[in-house]
Amino acid sequence: MSEIINSPYQRLQELLTFTRAMINGEPGYPLVKKFQPITDKVTPTETMEVLDTLIKEGMPIEKVKAWVPKILNVFYNSLKEFKWELPSHHHFLHYLMEENRAVENVLEDIRTISRTAFSEKRKEDFELLRQRISDLIPYELHYIKKENILFPYIEKAFEGHRCLSVMWSFHDDYRQSIKSLDNLFQTPLQNISEISRQLGKLFFVIKPIIFREEQIVFPVALRAIPQKQWEAMLAQSEEIGWCYIAPPKTEKITKQEKTEKGMVDLDTGILLPEQIKWMLNTLPVDITFIDDKDEVRYFSGGEGRIFHRSKAVIGRKVQNCHPPESVHMVEQIVNAFKDGSRNHADFWLTMKDRFIHIRYFAVRDEKGNYQGTLEMSQDATELRSLQGQRRLLEWD
Repeated sequence: MSEIINSPYQRLQELLTFTRAMINGEPGYPLVKKFQPITDKVTPTETMEVLDTLIKEGMPIEKVKAWVPKILNVFYNSLKEFKWELPSHHHFLHYLMEENRAVENVLEDIRTISRTAFSEKRKEDFELLRQRISDLIPYELHYIKKENILFPYIEKAFEGHRCLSVMWSFHDDYRQSIKSLDNLFQTPLQNISEISRQLGKLFFVIKPIIFREEQIVFPVALRAIPQKQWEAMLAQSEEIGWCYIAPPKTEKITKQEKTEKGMVDLDTGILLPEQIKWMLNTLPVDITFIDDKDEVRYFSGGEGRIFHRSKAVIGRKVQNCHPPESVHMVEQIVNAFKDGSRNHADFWLTMKDRFIHIRYFAVRDEKGNYQGTLEMSQDATELRSLQGQRRLLEWD
């Protein structure tokens, strides 16, 4: 098997053969033994390429996700021993890793407190456990930075990026476990066994994701993404924020000064580009524009955004901006806009006790040709409570 081991292409093919056989149910021990010379020396890049190929071949995300723990269990020792040049202290990945070290401390505290809570079954112990679990909520910022900053840059730099959608789905498992635990702690002593089960699920999401980040995704990203882009990623993280650690100092990225300030003719008015930007950022809604090639071209700024965005999404396919579970709905909406069967779609949901109204509109030119999709999201909580009327003259 020496030729296989020394040929990157053949190594990948053999790893795929092993993975497909594993998924197809071939006996585990003989299979692992046969391919051990390959699986014992698998690299982060090969790991991503294997999973990426399965997705490219048409395997559903849900099925790939279900097999990821078993596949990576075989690759575990090799990935654990893989040595990569760690990022410098003022590096985007370094700060993500610092967040990981901090959340590991939180998890260890939860583990210690839970032993007493589940053995003694006292209300005060469960209240302490609830408080410490709530300290995991800010960790969502870690996942948001990955989804909205790191993933887009990897997508542009590394061909085998499709497996990132699987990691995003695991992020959503974390979110679901946090919500479930919050509901269970309303009456903790009545839900002890379910709290234990959900807490176990949460641990088995967060801990493996940390390993997959630091021994698979981060090493690949560090090699694939050009050095000059990391500072931009760090700067973009300011808007999303950091959890558990002090925000890193970043240099502001300034645009090159315009040599000419041309006016923009909007038919019903003529404005400076800056005025258009200020107007859009002042509107009490989130606006995102996707062009006719399904690529994100613009999103409004401002401090009151409902959903996080970063400049890294510009040029990104809209399909890659959503978790795998909802991508098919996004595609249905866009396709309906393109074929002319629909011109808008409305959705609403409750998020952190706020009523959010989300609307999608087909953008068409003067001849009715599809030119893109406009997404508008608004916090309509106060609007729902309005009654009667309030005229302009009644303003004070």
